[in-house]
Amino acid sequence: MSKLGKVLLVGLVLTLSTSPVLAGPESRIKARLEKLLPEYHIDSIEKTPISGLYEVVIGPQVLYVSSDGRYMMQGQLIDLVRGKDLTKPSLAAARNKAVDKLGEDKMVIFAPGKSNHTVTVFTDIDCAYCRKLHSEIEEYEAEGIRVRYVFFPRAGIGSDSYKKAVAVWCSDDRRQALTDAKAGKQLTQKTCRNPVKKQMELGEHLGVSATPTILLENGELLPGYIPPKQLARILDAG
Repeated sequence: MSKLGKVLLVGLVLTLSTSPVLAGPESRIKARLEKLLPEYHIDSIEKTPISGLYEVVIGPQVLYVSSDGRYMMQGQLIDLVRGKDLTKPSLAAARNKAVDKLGEDKMVIFAPGKSNHTVTVFTDIDCAYCRKLHSEIEEYEAEGIRVRYVFFPRAGIGSDSYKKAVAVWCSDDRRQALTDAKAGKQLTQKTCRNPVKKQMELGEHLGVSATPTILLENGELLPGYIPPKQLARILDAG
């Protein structure tokens, strides 16, 4: 369960039974969730094919809430007749929106002269498979893949990996500094205003737990290293 989901479960027990009753279900759901989670922005509340059940998108999270605002659940909504995952498109769109909100100016980007696809990679400088992936960055570029790096030091804030990420970001040439750091070279420890903590929070909200984790253009999240040619085939297949 996501961090947001845990917060919701605790808060729902404490507050939903005493929340005000409003005229419309969307208004009722919105009011109750805003009271429960004042720090979160509710992006959308939409009807689902199930009578009395609404889809709620909060950042990169998709939840389902009953029309009276009393019951909430997380998980996939499946149409068994059509064999279709109804949650997947909404979740994918929410992930992409959250990453786009971070902005490319907060990423370290490696791009070929002509790119066919763009992926976002959550990376840890000290992760072995993250280093393997980056050692093949020219091969990804040869496949027309544009790689946007977002830092996700798994050891947490203040760890050596975190400090290395900050040092990379604060370097005059971030691309070269990242390449050097992933090759095991010692960087001059610099500090500056940086987005590393914000990037980590984004990864946590998306449910990233391993590195590398690759976010595809279609919003699918793939954990683990994927060789360049295999990744190109996945991207070409859409």
